[in-house]
Amino acid sequence: MDPIDVSASGLAAQRQRLEVIAQNIANAETTRTPEGGPYRRQTIVFSEALDSAGNSGVEVAGVLADPGPGRKVHEPGHPDADAEGYVELPNVSAVEEMVDMIGATRAYEANITALNATKSMIRKALDIGRE
Repeated sequence: MDPIDVSASGLAAQRQRLEVIAQNIANAETTRTPEGGPYRRQTIVFSEALDSAGNSGVEVAGVLADPGPGRKVHEPGHPDADAEGYVELPNVSAVEEMVDMIGATRAYEANITALNATKSMIRKALDIGRE
């Protein structure tokens, strides 16, 4: 069942990646967070996962805040504007998030395809054993 475990770990990792992307898009205009300052784009880091039997898969090693600068917009009436009237917006690019979402979706689909192929091979092997 090792190939099924590998595909399942890939599916779980890509699902988390999609959740982080959705969070980034939802906070693309958030100028105030509990930590202070604008929202920072989150990125996900994957690593190899080994179980006790030595089988590998993928896991989420962590979610990191992108240290890149946000964009500044002149809006003197905004409650988060500085003394010069500029508001720092999050460093989230809708275009970049959509590209990442397409990549995550494709990776998710690839893991489903591999899982279905594995299930089909197991089913055929069982059919051969019945003959």
